[in-house]
Amino acid sequence: MRAGLYWLAALIAFAAGVPAAAQFSYDVPYVPTPPVVVEEMLRLANVGPDDFVIDLGSGDGRILIAAVKKFGARGVGVDLDPDRIAESVYAAQLAGVTDRIAFHRQDLFKFDFSRASVVTMYLLPSVNIRLRPRLLKELKPGTRIVSHDFHMEDWQPDQKSTVRKNVFLWIVPAQIDGRWRASVALPAGERSYEIEIKQKFQEIDGVARYDKKVAGLWNAKLQGDRVNFVMVDDSGPVETNLYFDGRVAGDVIEGVVRRGIGSDEKQIKWRATRIAPAS
Repeated sequence: MRAGLYWLAALIAFAAGVPAAAQFSYDVPYVPTPPVVVEEMLRLANVGPDDFVIDLGSGDGRILIAAVKKFGARGVGVDLDPDRIAESVYAAQLAGVTDRIAFHRQDLFKFDFSRASVVTMYLLPSVNIRLRPRLLKELKPGTRIVSHDFHMEDWQPDQKSTVRKNVFLWIVPAQIDGRWRASVALPAGERSYEIEIKQKFQEIDGVARYDKKVAGLWNAKLQGDRVNFVMVDDSGPVETNLYFDGRVAGDVIEGVVRRGIGSDEKQIKWRATRIAPAS
């Protein structure tokens, strides 16, 4: 017997031995994702060779196998059905990708998916909602989550596509809510700001306080660990837009402020530290 078939036999034996107590308390029916939807999911998630894809509820493995074979990724599939696990392993052998792929029979609520750079799902909305807190807490900011057909309620997708079925993409946002202290070396002198940001998933808004003044944050955007917003600088004789761009790393934001446009543009480094969590 070839080594791959030994592996397949071992996986089937393991799956058959999982006790009934390990089963989910809910049922997710097996409905294969059409190949054109698989392709659109992976395209929308911008899967590439550097990605580690985890497919939650992997079924016959087609999404993960396509990610590995067509996009050069590596990954793991998680499912409870022993027949689907056996089918996935066999399909991976036929596709010649067993060195970059694995399938586990396990409760997806107990599975550690924190190393994923991309998570794919075709689960029921109720399951998506139960998973949502873990996805937000355990995945790194910038991780892409793509779902076939089903949403995450009030967590609005970053992108949506329709190819026969709806495909939703979320990018895990950094936790940026709270009060921050930032300083920027402007031409009129260094200015210190206290920036207050309110956050609902990737949607952010806020204000900056300085010199007993309050300025709004315009066009505020958060995508993964990257934050952008515009403030109006009134330190000179003419008001000027300040374009903030930064990356969030825990309680620190570092980046560049652009002041002026075209040939007059100047770039200034900025850094902010969180001084209080959201109230």
